[in-house]
Formats: sequence, structure tokens, C-alpha cells
Amino acid sequence: MQAVTAAAAAGQLLTDTRRGPRCRARLGTTRLSWTGRFAVEAFAGQCQSSATTVMHKFSAISQAARPRRNTKRQCSDDYPALQAGCSEVNWDQNGSNANRLEEIRGDVLKKLRSFYEFCRPHTIFGTIIGITSVSLLPMKSIDDFTVTVLRGYLEALTAALCMNIYVVGLNQLYDIQIDKPGLPLASGEFSVATGVFLVLAFLIMSFSIGIRSGSAPLMCALIVSFLLGSAYSIEAPFLRWKRHALLAASCILFVRAILVQLAFFAHMQQHVLKRPLAATKSLVFATLFMCCFSAVIALFKDIPDVDGDRDFGIQSLSVRLGPQRVYQLCISILLTAYGAATLVGASSTNLFQKIITVSGHGLLALTLWQRAQHFEVENQARVTSFYMFIWKLFYAEYFLIPFVQ
Repeated sequence: MQAVTAAAAAGQLLTDTRRGPRCRARLGTTRLSWTGRFAVEAFAGQCQSSATTVMHKFSAISQAARPRRNTKRQCSDDYPALQAGCSEVNWDQNGSNANRLEEIRGDVLKKLRSFYEFCRPHTIFGTIIGITSVSLLPMKSIDDFTVTVLRGYLEALTAALCMNIYVVGLNQLYDIQIDKPGLPLASGEFSVATGVFLVLAFLIMSFSIGIRSGSAPLMCALIVSFLLGSAYSIEAPFLRWKRHALLAASCILFVRAILVQLAFFAHMQQHVLKRPLAATKSLVFATLFMCCFSAVIALFKDIPDVDGDRDFGIQSLSVRLGPQRVYQLCISILLTAYGAATLVGASSTNLFQKIITVSGHGLLALTLWQRAQHFEVENQARVTSFYMFIWKLFYAEYFLIPFVQ
């Protein structure tokens, strides 16, 4: 670096000698002789030679260092590609994880939908609405709605729902070959082992809740439901009552019309509210009306399954009499029940309750009559739709029962 500096200074001096007085003023002399000029030029040449040598050495060092620098530059040039590759791998992994999560979510939703169908939701809704309506009958004032009453109601409802799932699940286990393919066991969505596990699990939960509650009426309801539900479905000597029209209708009628009304009313009245058990007008009405409704449900439920029942030797009333006659009998029973309910509502001393019960039952009867005009026994879709409509009428009746006083 010193040589380079010296060469630069000498070159500057040579330039300044040609510029006259400025150079002489800088050198501190008034005039340069030829000898001095030659000396300066010789000094400048030496400086330039030293500078050239230094530059050659610096160039050699730079060339030696250039591969490393090029390598570094090449790495730097390759780094965006590496980054792009890593980004692509990360994107692929994220996309794969997202797809996997979506598949898991789809599988979970599919299983939940199958479980929903396995529980036979129309029976679940009927149990919820029926027990809720009957549990309201012992209530005399707003003061009866306490935390203790709520807990007693939830115990009874949960135990009943678990037993309901046991009964309908057991029926599906023994009806895999004749059930509609939309049900999870018949379609293969649930294996037989899964069905057995669910049935046993809900049976154990039902009895566990009943025993924990300490309610004799509730335990009585659970035991009777278990026995009748098992006798209705299990293929064994003296069982499989669903093969016989009278026994099948009797099972459904006794559970839905008598057991639900009396047992859960007694549970709330005697066990939860600690009051003496006494029948009321609304309880008697609910029991008698639901006897008619449960008989209709028991008869009508065999109409969509008439072909399968006939093939497997199940002598339901629809197989014996024919679906058209059974349908007409069901409509006649329901219209008669609605007429009787309208008369009971008209006898009420409370004007508000009279208006609700009379207009409510009249509206339901009119809706039933209009819907019955468009019924076709040969149309399987309409038969199934009408059967679900009867369940909706069943739900609606439980909203009217508390107003019968």
C-alpha cells in the first residue's frame, strides 16, 4: 500500500512539473534542472514498479480466494432454490395434514350420523317430550321448580334415554337381515360387535343411574322396559314377541301409554316432591289418550315393513289384514281419540285451558284428516312419511296434556 501511495505521489509530481509555477511552489524551488527531473522520473518509475509488483501479488491472492468466494456465491445462488424446495415440502406436508384432518373430520361426522340413526331419533324425541310433559303434571306452583326437582327430572330422563337406546339397538341387532338398509347395522356402517357394545353400555348406564337415584318408581320403569324390550326382540323360545301382532302391540302400548305416564309421574310426585301419590285428571287423560296413540303406532309401524315381515314369517296385523285395512283402522282410532279429547277439554272450568285443549285437538284432528286424503299404501315413501307424521302428532299431544285440568 505504501508503494502504491508513493507511485501516486510521484505521478502527481510529474504532472505538476508540466504545470509550471504550481509545481515549483509545491517543491519549494523556483526551477528544476534536467538532472532533478530525471531523478524524479526515476523515483516515479521505481514506485510504479513496486506498485505493479504489489498489484500482481494482490491479484494472485484474489485469484486464490476467488473459488471460495465463488463457492459462497454459488451457495447463495442455490439458496433460493433450497428455500423453494423447503417451502414446497412444507406446503406438501401442510396440505397432507389438512387432508388428513379433513378425512378424520369426515369419518367422525359419519360415525356420529350413524349413531344418530342407530338411536332411532323419533323414539328419542318421543321419550324426551313424553317424560318432560308427565314430569310437569305434579307441579302446582312456580315454587315447585327447584334444583332438587330439576335433578330428579334429569336423572329420570337420562336413565330412560339410555334404556330407550338399549331397546331400539337390541331390536336392530336381531333385525339386521330385515331392517331397512339406511340403518347402520343393516348397511354395515356399524359392525355387530359395535352394536353389541353400544347396547350393553347403555343398558349398564341406565341401571346405574336408576340405582344411584334411589327412586323405586324409576327403577320399576327401567326393569319393566328392559324385560319387555328384550322379550320383543330376542330370538329365543317364548320370546321374539314382535312375531305376534297382539304381543307386539301390547309391549309398545304398555311402555308408551302406561309405564311412562304412571312411573314417571310417581317418580316426580312421590320421590322428588315427597308428596302422597294421587291420580289427577290430567294423568288419567294422558294414560287413556296415549293408549290409543301407542296402539296406532304399534299397528302402523308394521305397514312399511310388511314385505320383510311376510318373507320372514312375522305375522303382524299388516300381514294378516293387509296394509290398507290397518291404515284405515289407525286413522279411525286417532280421530275417535281426538274427538274424546275435545270433549274433555270442553268440560274444563278454566276458560284459557278450555280454549287451548279444544282448539288444539281440533286443529290436530283436521290436520290428520287432510293428510290422510293423500295417503297411498303402495307408495313406500308416503307410507314412511305418514308414519313419521303420526310421531309428530304424538309429540304435539304431550304439549297439550298439561293444559287438561
